[in-house]
Amino acid sequence: MNTFTKLLFRGVFATIFTLSLSVSAFAQEEEEEDAPLSISGSIDTYVRTAPGYEGAAPGTSFANGNGFSMGMLDLIISKEVGKVGFVGNVVFGPRGQEAAFGAPIGKNFVNQLYGYWNVSDKVTLTMGAFNTYLGYEVISPTANFNYTTSYMFSWGPFNQAGLKADFALSDNFSLMLAVMNPTDVLETNDFGNHLTAGLQLGYSGDFGSIYLNSRYGDYSGKLFQGDITAGFDISDAFFLGVNATVLDDDGAGFSGVALYPQIGVSDNFSIGVRGEYFAVKGAYLGGIGAGPIGYDTNGDGSVIDLTLSGNISVGKLTFIPEVRIDATSEDTYVNKDGEAGKSLPSLLFAAIYSF
Repeated sequence: MNTFTKLLFRGVFATIFTLSLSVSAFAQEEEEEDAPLSISGSIDTYVRTAPGYEGAAPGTSFANGNGFSMGMLDLIISKEVGKVGFVGNVVFGPRGQEAAFGAPIGKNFVNQLYGYWNVSDKVTLTMGAFNTYLGYEVISPTANFNYTTSYMFSWGPFNQAGLKADFALSDNFSLMLAVMNPTDVLETNDFGNHLTAGLQLGYSGDFGSIYLNSRYGDYSGKLFQGDITAGFDISDAFFLGVNATVLDDDGAGFSGVALYPQIGVSDNFSIGVRGEYFAVKGAYLGGIGAGPIGYDTNGDGSVIDLTLSGNISVGKLTFIPEVRIDATSEDTYVNKDGEAGKSLPSLLFAAIYSF
């Protein structure tokens, strides 16, 4: 365990010890009325085609099948009584299996499982497995404007297990500190003393929000990722999302930036674009010929992802027609004639129901 991780680990647990002194007072409070169990979630499905490249797909997570396909059933069970609560999140289907790949074999339907304690109005402690705090996009398609996902999201962490403390520093500023297993290790950390230290500083105001995120340590003990996520309400109809990230792991890694402009045309229809640039250094995401994009002889490569999506709302059902073009710096995609190329067009139509 490196010195930085040790210090953060000790700091978080010192905070917990101090806060735990209030347990006796908390236990003496009048018992809250038992709240009902809350059940929510979504289902999604899609159809996709890549004309001329029927066997090819972007090197990103989810929605990479051809023809009609299931997405996932996302089921969230939660309950809060007084100052404590829990969240259990199970996922079924191709998207769910890919999202929870870090869970043990036979248990890969568990996406999140954690308990929390609202110590005060300004402090919350959470322990368990939870979705990552890094990045602009998330696993659930209900919270993303585009149905397919970005390279930055797909190759950043999905889930993390550990202990985190959230602090409301003021009406506008927030801080999160965490000590976690290596990325996507949700049970039984068999990687020695390797831990991941996490930090998030957030600001939200009338104009929107900005979050500065980072993690350090992970499997190698040397990994550092810095990430910026922001969203701005430019007007009542125009929203702009921003994401930028850089990851370095002993000289290799990746970096990227994306813009998400979205326009509300009516109460039931909006249209948006994701424009993303993503670059890999030192064949970090797999050896030459095995990564998500083509690399040159040094193991370097880049890709531009342009995705145009519409959101059509019919009650709790949302339809997403989508056009996507991936353009890489090196040959990546093989067409129906067996020829390698640098661009991949694809069309997709998805349906998402939330409950």
